Amino acid sequence: MIKAAVAGASGYAGGEILRLLIQHPNVEIGAVTAASSAGSRLGSIHPSLTPLADRVISDTTVEALSGHDVVFLALPHGHSASLAEQLDDDVVVIDCGADFRLAEASAWETFYDTTYAGQWPYGLPELVLADGTTQRQSLVGQRRIAVPGCYPTACSLALAPGLAAGVIEHEDITIVAASGTSGAGKSLKPHLLGSEVMGSMSPYGVGGGHRHTPEIEQNLTLASGKPVSISFTPTLAPMSRGILATCTARVVEGTTADKVRAAWQERYAGETFVHLLPEGSWPSTAAVLGSNNAHVQVVLDPHVGRVIAIAAIDNLTKGTAGAAVQCLNLTLGWDETTGLPTAGVAP
Repeated sequence: MIKAAVAGASGYAGGEILRLLIQHPNVEIGAVTAASSAGSRLGSIHPSLTPLADRVISDTTVEALSGHDVVFLALPHGHSASLAEQLDDDVVVIDCGADFRLAEASAWETFYDTTYAGQWPYGLPELVLADGTTQRQSLVGQRRIAVPGCYPTACSLALAPGLAAGVIEHEDITIVAASGTSGAGKSLKPHLLGSEVMGSMSPYGVGGGHRHTPEIEQNLTLASGKPVSISFTPTLAPMSRGILATCTARVVEGTTADKVRAAWQERYAGETFVHLLPEGSWPSTAAVLGSNNAHVQVVLDPHVGRVIAIAAIDNLTKGTAGAAVQCLNLTLGWDETTGLPTAGVAP
């Protein structure tokens, strides 16, 4: 058994981490911390977490997080770095924010307003790399891990196999992805009110303005072995959780539909959480709700010579908390699936 603390426990990501840790046979939940909600009962913030309802939320300090084997940071972007540097080197620190995801300082400084803090090992185990390996190998035994963003998880899993296999071009990639409102966090915002969201979809971060753009490009460049640039348009959908990413790329000349499908089949054969659906079946956010699964489908549109790759994930599970627990399992040498749901909640 190890003892785990969750900083930022009052938010959606922190609550989802706790939901998964409750089911984890090797983890004892220690401190749960937050900022403005410190002193409150956890059950008043997350009434769904019945086993932890009477826990009192502590203030997020180094003292509160000390004495734990692992610390999950589910903090706003830009808040993890200063806290992480004060934690002991032998503590496993898993950051669900963006602070340590990007390799280039210039990319961070373009999209964020805090000082670049460097890069930690990137926690997307199934990311296919250009040499045919996966990101999984770089996570075993690590004491610092950066969990991917939710959009980058869906988009990278959709496209990476085709780039690594050389069946799609590394230029002229377009992504349109829809996310539920929980992806924006728990802070009150007028455009996220139910009356604004219900029955409506809207784009945001249009024209290369979304901060996940450099992270997606970074991942796809690792898969391709060549510099990748994308046109990424996120949209807000009237649902609480889920991401559906629709990605298109030019097919390499002479590549057949069978060769396209074979590339994805080969890369995801044996993966527990990433599933290439049968031909004719299409991913939906409802099918992955509450699970650590990613559902993927790919098809060649011969009329325009483009591959369409679609992925669906739950942004709070596979897109955040599930990835964090999956990385914990890997770094400590446990079965990668321990404590993680492989079946969705339906209807």
